Amino acid sequence: MSVKTGVSAIANEVIGDVQKEAEAIILAAENQAKETLRVAKEHANQTYHAMIDEAKEKAEAEKRKIGSIAEVEIRNRLLQTKEDLVHLAFEKALIKLKNFVNTEEYQTYLLKLIEEIAKEMDQTVLVIEVNAKDKGWLKPDMLKHASKKLNIEFKISKQTQDYIGGCRIQTEDSKMVYDATLDNRLEELKPELRAEIAKKLFGEVP
Repeated sequence: MSVKTGVSAIANEVIGDVQKEAEAIILAAENQAKETLRVAKEHANQTYHAMIDEAKEKAEAEKRKIGSIAEVEIRNRLLQTKEDLVHLAFEKALIKLKNFVNTEEYQTYLLKLIEEIAKEMDQTVLVIEVNAKDKGWLKPDMLKHASKKLNIEFKISKQTQDYIGGCRIQTEDSKMVYDATLDNRLEELKPELRAEIAKKLFGEVP
């Protein structure tokens, strides 16, 4: 073998080794790139699903929140509707009472009411308080029959209050007071009105 041939052989061998090493490096780099890409894709996929799950949870939470708010709103509106209806019924009853106190039947009613309350209170002297309008016609002589029948002395109070009608009856020392004004009786009817409206319009049982 000539020197030239030997150098050529050595050169070829070195080139071959370098080429193999380069190919190995390239292959390793490709494999590493593929692995990096795989990990990146897997991470991206996990991140994507995590984001989707989080978004779903947020959406469900928001749905529940909206549902809860809507339920409260409906309940509040229902309660307001009931109160509006009670107020309407109360106003109509008020109009009827204001018309009633201008009738002769009302005078009969008031005299009978005074007698019934006097029986319950069981006192020898009672003071009757009425509004200014009723004080104009309710005179002591109109109570003589009830006074004799029940053996009670009735006195008409000098004071008057601004109520629709009815009366307040009390002992002289004011320790016992019976509020039989129409205003008070109407106010006492409100719970009953609420129950009746709830039953008739909303099917609720009190």
